Amino acid sequence: MKIVVLGAGLLGVTSAYYLAKEGHEVTVIDRRPEPARETSFANAGLVTPGHASSWASPRAPFILLKSLWRNDTSLRYRLKLDPRMWLWSLQFLRNCTQARNRAATLAKMKLCVYSKDETNRIGLTENLQWDRIAKGALYLYSDAAHFREGRENMRFLADQGVVSEVLDVDQLIALEPAFARARDKLVGAVHTRDDESGDARKFTMGLATRCQEMGVAFRFGETIQEIDVTGRRVTRIATDKASITGDAFVLALGSYAPLLARKIGLSLPIFPVKGYSVTLPVADPAQAPTIGGVHEDHLVAFSRLGDRLRLTATADFAGYDTEFQPGHFAHMLRVAREMFPEAALYDRPDYWACLRPMTPDGPPIMGESPIANLWLNVGHGHMGWTMACGSSRIVVDRMAGRKPAIDDTPFRYGR
Repeated sequence: MKIVVLGAGLLGVTSAYYLAKEGHEVTVIDRRPEPARETSFANAGLVTPGHASSWASPRAPFILLKSLWRNDTSLRYRLKLDPRMWLWSLQFLRNCTQARNRAATLAKMKLCVYSKDETNRIGLTENLQWDRIAKGALYLYSDAAHFREGRENMRFLADQGVVSEVLDVDQLIALEPAFARARDKLVGAVHTRDDESGDARKFTMGLATRCQEMGVAFRFGETIQEIDVTGRRVTRIATDKASITGDAFVLALGSYAPLLARKIGLSLPIFPVKGYSVTLPVADPAQAPTIGGVHEDHLVAFSRLGDRLRLTATADFAGYDTEFQPGHFAHMLRVAREMFPEAALYDRPDYWACLRPMTPDGPPIMGESPIANLWLNVGHGHMGWTMACGSSRIVVDRMAGRKPAIDDTPFRYGR
């Protein structure tokens, strides 16, 4: 079949790869000049089933409420005259029960575990290099009460197969000496042994090159303007440069997917949540952490990507605004200086902001749509790097009429 993939980020490129492996004629369309120029460009770099907990939780409403009048939180929620934001927020609050949180977390975790294995299988098969470090991940705490809560949350994931170990400060420093300078600022950590880190953009770029070698056609610098539908089937894609036809189509446009889908009558419950990252040159490899993770009290993620240190933080409900100022990165830089002050060249920051396509319950939306030949691979939020390969494998399995390796019921459209 001739299949058109809309989007050349992680989800689009991995979809194209699996489709090309099936022998299909694949075309990928993206408005950017190369792959991975949106959310996949400078994300946290963490491949972490151990961090699969859904954002919609019993404590989330309080966090949202607090953010309305405080500017020093890692979540920035500002009321706007945007009906889509109000609707998404109501759906999000509806999912903030313990039962729904546990169900969503379990679905995400199973997908993450499956996807991590797929990521490494593809990397080995295609000889890709992406600054991979397979030493687990660290979830740090400075507050004793929050540490107890974090241990309790990890017990739920442990019951589902996530291998983790609770560390006191001495054990943490023995495992990762980079935190020695922060001894008096930490009370402990959880180490998830099977988590990893690596550069999502390097992986995507390398896989896109492999796709091209397999015959995949990439149409970069083309903006998708319309999807034409006749009789509940997509007949063509209109870009600013051409009219493109196909037998089947895969929508993998991240935060922009609902804008295009709305034009053909599909309602995707996805809202963009802006995230910020800064990449720093490593100053002293002995002082920089090699094990990635998250400081859970500050919600600052960190990962070592070769000779660079990546920091990410903040969930900003800013609509489709991707602009940023140096002040937006002050919080994460302050936390990093406290944790590993000699690790990086803090005077040489490379700033970035992107949109995370969040669903109100947490799991992505994948598989069939109400339009017969349009398939969905969207809504992966802040876990796109972890979930990408598994998600695309599931979508392509469904397109081929095969039963996926894991239950995909929690990811269906209209769930």
